[in-house]
Amino acid sequence: MPTGFIIKNAEIINEGERFTGQVVVEGELISRIIRGPLPEDFPSTGLTVVDATGLYLIPGVIDDQVHFREPGLTHKGDISSESRAAVAGGVTSFMDMPNTLPQTVTQELLEEKYQRAAEVSVANYSFLMGTTNDNLDEVLKTDPSRVCGIKVFLGASTGNMLVDRRETLAELFRQAPTLIAVHCEDETVIRARSEEARARFGEEVPFSWHPVIRDAEACYRSSASAVELASRYGTRLHVFHLSTAREMDLFQPGDLRSKNITAEVCVHHLWFTDQDYSRLGSRIKWNPAIKSAEDREALWTALLNDRLDVVATDHAPHTLQEKSQPYFKAPSGAPLVQHSLQAMLEMSLEGKITIEQVVRKMCHAPADLFRITRRGYLREGYYADLVLVNPGLATTVTPENILYKCGWSPLEGVTFGHTVTHTFVNGQLAWSQNRINPDIRGMRLLFD
Repeated sequence: MPTGFIIKNAEIINEGERFTGQVVVEGELISRIIRGPLPEDFPSTGLTVVDATGLYLIPGVIDDQVHFREPGLTHKGDISSESRAAVAGGVTSFMDMPNTLPQTVTQELLEEKYQRAAEVSVANYSFLMGTTNDNLDEVLKTDPSRVCGIKVFLGASTGNMLVDRRETLAELFRQAPTLIAVHCEDETVIRARSEEARARFGEEVPFSWHPVIRDAEACYRSSASAVELASRYGTRLHVFHLSTAREMDLFQPGDLRSKNITAEVCVHHLWFTDQDYSRLGSRIKWNPAIKSAEDREALWTALLNDRLDVVATDHAPHTLQEKSQPYFKAPSGAPLVQHSLQAMLEMSLEGKITIEQVVRKMCHAPADLFRITRRGYLREGYYADLVLVNPGLATTVTPENILYKCGWSPLEGVTFGHTVTHTFVNGQLAWSQNRINPDIRGMRLLFD
């Protein structure tokens, strides 16, 4: 006897289309997508009916850049807590970064993270292999069918993960068995700007100086170098969290499936500007820095003309105690994964982007870019990673409804016009009635 769901009368938004229909889920997979009403004689024995009248049905969001802090930094967040927050926000798959403690710089440590996620993650998962100046042999063992990519920090990061030896970078770009994803900021520029700030303010640098210290020159110089290396060696390159107008000239518009060099923008760079530092201070201290309104406008233009291919979060929780320190001690990063879809849908209400484009940039595009097996779309035979959204139900972000382990959000007090009501992960109902099903476990992402 089949077990699963019939999602009835939903407004389905998928692959640039919008239509009323029914989606049948049996086991882990979507078995039928029916346009129009459900046939009266449809066999529904064993299937739970979910009435989605008035709701949008979209594929699960795939976030290609998160820091869930496990192992070693679990006072800030962990795979269990942050995956629950993700699923509550309609994010059904995530890709986690290697700058944990210990850093994910050996194949053994990488597999330990996968084993831990299999035990505790509510969402589907993948982990990037980390690089240093000294672990090229380990990096080249990465299996491209089971690991989403290789992460390279071209700006300072935890411990020794800054890769700055030209010969190491050249060999990595020449031999990489899978996609290389990069954080691009030039360390020489940042050090010089930091000394200028110290000379002026001492240790009490105002947070409004973050985009002065980590300025457009630091971003462009590093991004241009990465693009040049990838062009020289034919490397599949993905540049994370672009933040400046100047960098947009480095990337080409067009279908990402035909590109070797792709680019990401994060929600916070589309939402905030440098005028928000006076109000939020360290709460919006990210690397790269949030910059000017003109930079934000250029990012929007590039997103809509497909120079920027995907939207992600760079979800990076810290405790409020850590964030309350002076500028140079306050860590960079903030939690965002629970509210990224709502934020993008809010910006659709403001006319900045259509809902169809939100689905393309947050669901379809990451699946295409990373060549994820049978995810990112509503298609028969694909995994049933599904999200129902109520476009008429408002939600205000408060400490009481935040699921991040750190307990805060830079979006506190914001009221969103859309609410995620149901999230399915591999055909299992993981989020409904404002509650997580703690028994759900996601799956390891696989890649074509």
